[in-house]
Amino acid sequence: MVVEGLPELRRVKVGLLHLFLLHTSASLSINENADPDVPLDLESALSRLAPDHAPYRHTVEGADDMSGHVKTSLLGVSLCVPVRDGKLCLGTWQGIYLCEHRANGGPRRLVLTLQGLPSEPSPEP
Repeated sequence: MVVEGLPELRRVKVGLLHLFLLHTSASLSINENADPDVPLDLESALSRLAPDHAPYRHTVEGADDMSGHVKTSLLGVSLCVPVRDGKLCLGTWQGIYLCEHRANGGPRRLVLTLQGLPSEPSPEP
C-alpha cells in the first residue's frame, strides 16, 4: 500500500524512504510477509508482554489504550527503507506492517519522506 500511495518512488534511482506514523497506539514494523500466521503470532506475543487489563494508571481512554502505548514503544513509529531503481529494497519475505494496537483505533495517518537521486531521464528520440 505504501508503494501505491507514492508514485514518485518510481523516479528514484537510489535513496531512502522514511515512514513516520502520527499516532501513539499503533506502530510500524518490517517483518515476514509470506505466512499469514506471522501477524497473528506477533499480536499474541505483544499481548503477553503488554496485556490490556494490567494495572495501568492511564485508563481513561479504555482498557486497550495504555497497552497500545506500551506496544508502540516496543515497536516504534518510524521506519527507514532503502530505495533502488524505483523500488523499496526489502528482503524476499519482508513487508511493512502498520500494527494497530487498539480494538477501535480509527483511521491512521503516515508521513512519507522520500529522498534520493532521480533516475536518468529518457533520451529524446
